Amino acid sequence: MPEAPVLPDRVTRCTRAIAVASLLGLIVLGLAWELWLAPTGQRTWALKVLPLAVPLAGFLKYRMRTYRWVSLLVWLYFTEGVVRATSERGLSAGLAALQVLLCVVLFAACAWHVRWRLRRGRELGAAA
Repeated sequence: MPEAPVLPDRVTRCTRAIAVASLLGLIVLGLAWELWLAPTGQRTWALKVLPLAVPLAGFLKYRMRTYRWVSLLVWLYFTEGVVRATSERGLSAGLAALQVLLCVVLFAACAWHVRWRLRRGRELGAAA
């Protein structure tokens, strides 16, 4: 007889919501930045947000692997944000600072999600 799946608890749902919101924020910010707000002249730069769309399905399905690799991927966008925040002026510098903030929030949500689920898994395993 198969076991009933363990439903996500409050912390797991909260960290997923934060991760999804910050990921969507990065996607919207990247598209708006490169296409309308402060375009660099190269509209193809908007394609840089394409890799950010890939993990959405994994986040929504609570796939632990997705949270792990996104916590590594996000540092590329963090680095771009730091470089552009310190090298550009005006609106672009502000948008870059917002990108850095969203990256930090996304990383923290992913790390918290993974740590919580691993700890909870150990606790459930010990109780069984």
